Amino acid sequence: MITVLIRVQRGPEALAVTLSALVPAVAAGLVGDAVILAAIQDEAIDRVADASGATLVVSEGRPWIEGARAARHEWLLCLDDGDVPQEGWIRVLERFVGLGGPAGGLGRLRRQAGWRHTVFDGLRALLRPREVTAGDLIHRRVLLEGARIRAPIRLPAAIGRDPVFG
Repeated sequence: MITVLIRVQRGPEALAVTLSALVPAVAAGLVGDAVILAAIQDEAIDRVADASGATLVVSEGRPWIEGARAARHEWLLCLDDGDVPQEGWIRVLERFVGLGGPAGGLGRLRRQAGWRHTVFDGLRALLRPREVTAGDLIHRRVLLEGARIRAPIRLPAAIGRDPVFG
């Protein structure tokens, strides 16, 4: 099982979209819990977290690390609110986690987006290839122990963003 870390930047509606996209993975036994990462305390986000059974972590500093501390499982899928994993992602992640993942502990889903996002993501990958970002499947120890992140393994699965939250 994995824990999903969801960083909130767009609000409770985008958060609800991402949480609802995870339901098939919960039913399949892949996702065991979710941790919602918010920069500030927000009553609407708190209600969404409570209704979904997710843990809410309020942290301005390093949200992925704070989320890793609250996670109940060893593998963490990092997402932004509004992200929607695309068809076939459950099987890909099950296989990656089942095989133990790479020694560096990082797999990266590709992002389906327009050409601007593709260019931006390409530049980011060149400049900061070992920075944890939304769409990464990372082993908890890498975040908590500050282990060196090796080059990410590209996973044959994609993540999109609900068009309403562009």
